[in-house]
Amino acid sequence: MTDSPTSGSVNLLDTAASSYLRSARHQPVQWHPWGEAAFAKAQAEDKPILLDIGAVWCHWCHVMDRESYEDPEVAKVINEYFVPVKVDRDERPDVDTRYQAAVSAISGQGGWPLTAFLTPDGRPYFGGTYIPREDRYGRPGIGRVLQAMAQVWRERREEALETAGSVMAAIEHNESFSASGELNIALVDKIVGSALAKFDSRNGGFGSQPKFPHPSALDLLLEVAMSRDNDQAREAFIVTLDKMARGGVYDQLAGGFHRYSVDEHWVVPHFEKMLYDNTELLRNYVHGFQSLVRPEFLETAQQIVGWLDSTMTDRKHGGFYASQDADVGLDDDGDYFTWTQDEARAVLTPEEMEFAASYWDIGEIGDMHHNPAKNVLHVKATLEERAAQGGDIDFMRELRDSARSKLLAARSLRPTPFIDRTLYTGWNAMAVTAYLETARVLRLEPVREFALLTMNRLLNEAWNGGSTLRHVIAYPEQQPKEQAPGTLDDYAFTVHACIDSWIASGNMNFYRAGIMIADAMIERFYDRTGNAFFDSAVNDAVQMPLGALSARRKPLQDSPTPAGNPAAASALLRLEALSGRQEYRETAEDTLDSFAGIVEHFGLYAGSYGLALEQFLLDPVQVVIVGSGPEASRLEATARARYAVNKTVLRIAHDKLVEDGIPEVLAETLLKVPVPENAAAWALVCRGRTCLPPITDAEKLLEAIESQES
Repeated sequence: MTDSPTSGSVNLLDTAASSYLRSARHQPVQWHPWGEAAFAKAQAEDKPILLDIGAVWCHWCHVMDRESYEDPEVAKVINEYFVPVKVDRDERPDVDTRYQAAVSAISGQGGWPLTAFLTPDGRPYFGGTYIPREDRYGRPGIGRVLQAMAQVWRERREEALETAGSVMAAIEHNESFSASGELNIALVDKIVGSALAKFDSRNGGFGSQPKFPHPSALDLLLEVAMSRDNDQAREAFIVTLDKMARGGVYDQLAGGFHRYSVDEHWVVPHFEKMLYDNTELLRNYVHGFQSLVRPEFLETAQQIVGWLDSTMTDRKHGGFYASQDADVGLDDDGDYFTWTQDEARAVLTPEEMEFAASYWDIGEIGDMHHNPAKNVLHVKATLEERAAQGGDIDFMRELRDSARSKLLAARSLRPTPFIDRTLYTGWNAMAVTAYLETARVLRLEPVREFALLTMNRLLNEAWNGGSTLRHVIAYPEQQPKEQAPGTLDDYAFTVHACIDSWIASGNMNFYRAGIMIADAMIERFYDRTGNAFFDSAVNDAVQMPLGALSARRKPLQDSPTPAGNPAAASALLRLEALSGRQEYRETAEDTLDSFAGIVEHFGLYAGSYGLALEQFLLDPVQVVIVGSGPEASRLEATARARYAVNKTVLRIAHDKLVEDGIPEVLAETLLKVPVPENAAAWALVCRGRTCLPPITDAEKLLEAIESQES
């Protein structure tokens, strides 16, 4: 992503902090950022608003910018008849979700760029996605669309207002339903059954093309596979993780996943890489290794961490960057990531080339429509499968690693796709949780240290120490005067990260921050009349919210990050198990109950709800390891033997066994337990509020955990 060509003048986006908005600051369209000034101008001049919502990583957003918004003729029409407003969907997810629902209600379309025409007070009366410069793709060109929408406002205003009114009602309805029902395991199984009905047993994943990863649904399948010995769920989990990691949707050289695959085989992706996809998929592979001890899951997890560490992190200060673009310019399509035979042959020995061509399917005819010679690297047969046909696996591994190293070094000399170095609060909190889980399971101390460095930065820079959490920790260039308010996701994911940071460090400041942020989340977002959480704070705006922000939403659907309501419920359940504060459990229960009558219809997109409900229905199992040294490490490794949504494993040093050194429930329990004599380390296994006697033997600990989980 690069700035638009300099025209000698700038529009109002010149002072924006968002990388996406700043890329349009030299366009002749007189863009306004989302805010009161744009709406006031539209109402004062009685002009409709042209709303463009996109993202820095969005290829077609930049195509539309170049084709249309950099065209002086198009800009002249826009500036004359409209008040143009440009929004970064990552910076303002609250704006994006509402207008996505609106455009979907109008046209059945969704995605980015989102193009909507609004009344001066922000109600949409027409919309779509990408609009070409001239008539093509069976779509009218932007010139015709602009003239038609201006004419509608001038001559058919009542029709536009009527449409706008009905669309606002549709936004209100979208994910704002309430349908209580019975909370039971059968409801979890219905969600699982719905996901399994879409499982592609041949290629992995769910449905046909395009294919997106569904991390929450995958974790739910693993949970059910392990807790209820569900073979179908286990197969869907294993096959999907295996096929994704072998596909072109996975960067075979550097690690990390692209956003989604355009085909059902996971071969050709949309090449942008998102932080949230990679941290949630990292958890899937870590949980898979933790439970099933498959070495290929371990290798993928390690490679995801390697890519994040090398490309997507601020190593000095802490923090995870938001995204990496798919392309360097508008005329290529993943050229940075793809290879012709000649390009590969130029950097490999003949022996390496012969192996690489077969292993990664580098053919004379490749996979990309824009350049048929370009190949997306994907694994046709694993080393183990090749060895079964008579190959020497150690020799093949040497060839693969050597070829990968050379191809990666050659790729690093190409122009690198833009990295958005914005640090988003919720996404960073998700990354902290993923890194800390990875560090615990794989015993990676540097990963733990970086996660805690990031967590400290989040709390120091995005949280005011009381009730306010910002949506952005830091922008790469400048901090705006007015920052986007924190969303429900930001608060919920940060509570989870606080709990995980306390578990990883023993520092009670993280736990106390989690309590404070959870209380603020309930105060600012919870609907005490109708139950469940709104996605934006109820009392953030001093005056009436702008445009469609007046619509209240209670998010339930994973899209693709875990939905705010189940994420909040899960965080509160975790805190209740540590603090004993019954109001947390009651709020979580009321939240889950609010959707129980409708959630089964969301199936694959209700994975995080299924996990939260499973967590609510099962008694929490806490395994506390007290002590240090190799004996404590052995007990801890045993306790972490498999993933379970209701299991928490804690390791506490002897000197932390004081009343203010551990959370309330643990203090009530641990301080009363008679310490085993002559034991360097011991474990306490508790289910709910009932604990077994202390255990010092790893084998007996495993038996005790299994008895409590069953």
